[in-house]
Amino acid sequence: MNETDPLDLASLLCSRLCHDLLSPVGALTNGLELLADERDPEMRQRCFELLEQSARISADKLKFFRLAFGAAGGFGESVPVDEAKSVIEALVGDARRVELNWALAADRLPKGAVKVLLNFAQMGIDALVRGGTLDVGAESRGGASEIVVRAAGPRIAFDETIGKALEGKLAPRELSSRTAAAHMLSLLADQAGGGLQYMLSDGALVLGAVLPEG
Repeated sequence: MNETDPLDLASLLCSRLCHDLLSPVGALTNGLELLADERDPEMRQRCFELLEQSARISADKLKFFRLAFGAAGGFGESVPVDEAKSVIEALVGDARRVELNWALAADRLPKGAVKVLLNFAQMGIDALVRGGTLDVGAESRGGASEIVVRAAGPRIAFDETIGKALEGKLAPRELSSRTAAAHMLSLLADQAGGGLQYMLSDGALVLGAVLPEG
């Protein structure tokens, strides 16, 4: 795998974070401006509803970034699976038209595995542009964390450049804020001595990972 400048990767991940937060935070600003000038009670109530929605989405995204990219969990080596589960449920709720199915056989997973699980789930949600089902599975078996996420729907939108980044086949000069998260996962997998893969077929995207523990 080609080496990536850590500062470049950090910058790209920050760009991704800012891009994803721009819409809900911008909606908060617009809602407050409308509220300041609005006098009609029904319209003011509508403004409050929009503000509440934007605030919730912003909080959900921050919780995701904290676990998916940050050092959540303190100095411990593992994270409760329920914590990751609640974040994914919130993302699915914000996305709408996505049915979520769980197959989790572990109470805790290593931090790296949780990052993979969350980012895989986000990729699956992003791919379901017309809705569909998101199946999320994870277990610890034979000294390794095994993760599978399957997104199925009437239309799957997945940039295979992201798939190349997952498999460590993207040169550093080709990285962008869109592929930075996938590249980060490939580095995590490589460091753990594991691997990532994806499969794209008619109506489904499957993302898989095997990450040795310890």
